[in-house]
Amino acid sequence: MDQNSPDARPRFFLLGGGSSSELLRIGSILRKETVGGALLVAAAIIALIWANSSLSAGYFQLRDFRVGYEPWHLELSLGEWASDGLLAIFFFLVGLELKREFLIGDLREPSKSVVPVAAAAGGVTVPAIIYSMVNLTSPETLRGWAIPTATDIAFAVAVLALIGSHLPGALRIFLLTLAVVDDLIAIGIIALFYSQDIRPAPLLLVLLALGSYTLLAHRYRRFFTTRAAAWLILLPLGAAAWVLVHNSGIHATVAGVILGFAVPLASSQCGPQPGGGLAEILEHRLRPVSAGIAVPVFAFFAAGVQVGGRDGIGSLFSNPVTLGIIIALVVGKPVGILGTVWLLTKATRARLDRSIKWIDIFGVSLLGGIGFTVSLLVAELSFGHGNYYSDQATTGILAASLIASLLAAAVLLPRNRHYRRTNPPACQRGRPRLRRVFAFGCMNWHGTQRASHRARPARVSERLRRLAVPGH
Repeated sequence: MDQNSPDARPRFFLLGGGSSSELLRIGSILRKETVGGALLVAAAIIALIWANSSLSAGYFQLRDFRVGYEPWHLELSLGEWASDGLLAIFFFLVGLELKREFLIGDLREPSKSVVPVAAAAGGVTVPAIIYSMVNLTSPETLRGWAIPTATDIAFAVAVLALIGSHLPGALRIFLLTLAVVDDLIAIGIIALFYSQDIRPAPLLLVLLALGSYTLLAHRYRRFFTTRAAAWLILLPLGAAAWVLVHNSGIHATVAGVILGFAVPLASSQCGPQPGGGLAEILEHRLRPVSAGIAVPVFAFFAAGVQVGGRDGIGSLFSNPVTLGIIIALVVGKPVGILGTVWLLTKATRARLDRSIKWIDIFGVSLLGGIGFTVSLLVAELSFGHGNYYSDQATTGILAASLIASLLAAAVLLPRNRHYRRTNPPACQRGRPRLRRVFAFGCMNWHGTQRASHRARPARVSERLRRLAVPGH
């Protein structure tokens, strides 16, 4: 068949560039998550050093120190408060992001959502199968099959921001939407497979608290845009819902997602719209708390494992839990994500957008192997806290995240240099001398100036005058 015939042409392009508003929003998220990812890594490194030092007893005493109100089943260790309580703030923001993506983001359009949704599903299925195959003969370790299914959005976005400042916007959108859908699948796994001893009475009371929260947030959304009103009314209702979910047997972080879904977006007669609605305001207030406090504190208490020197490292990496997690995240994630996108191009009349190549998709799929936050949470739910298997799982997650980051950097850094050469900003094109004159006002994708913005008008006028004079 003639390739130029209508039937032979692809119906649509996979991973299109996205709208300008979506690119700006992704750029804002990248800038915010870079700092959060750096704090996350720093907290994990401090925990590892402390847990393997001569002062390790102090670390474990701090992590296991219990505080809370026992009659409400809230006497928890500090490590449990971090995973059940502080991490609920992170999942609240995930709920807000999911709602925005499905109502006003790219995921509302089937032609744009099919790729990240399918890729996320592949990136969950293949690692789970690999881990299960490695641990098939051990029922005790097989419980951790869901550990390598998650992608850490903060860590992965931080790495992408550091190594991929000139990569096409389509890749950034793909990673963000992939991670959002991945989080949704992880939330479903936690709710379905890691809830135990479900108690109906607290669940019924959850509906009452959640209904009151939703009704007030929607009916009086303008009132709650003031700082005091949200803290004094919505926060206590949300905390009550969290306590009831915790007592019902469902993992308490699920409450954060549900509460995030309940917050209204900015709306008009045409439906939900991007803008300064209650969801955006709450996200603006809580994202620094999540990125700067909640997630780093959780990483600090979750990442502290005793490695035991060289012999200990050798024994850890021969353990099926550690080995299964590393193979699943480093190999299974890229295979699942890249393989699913490739199958879509073969099963449909679609092909990649002209602005990106398969090597770019491979590099981003390697970033999907950074499991960190949610993987550490699932490891704790699978094996408990502070035991042999949980230490093996934590070591595997940390090692796999490091390996995946290095491999992604090895692939994406050359691609980033390629795009920097082939796609310079518009203000750097044209005559070399004109580029020098106007370089002081040139902005890159992140909004940072490439040259000093303090150039004096007199200097600029002098350069323009010289260009106009023959012989200069």
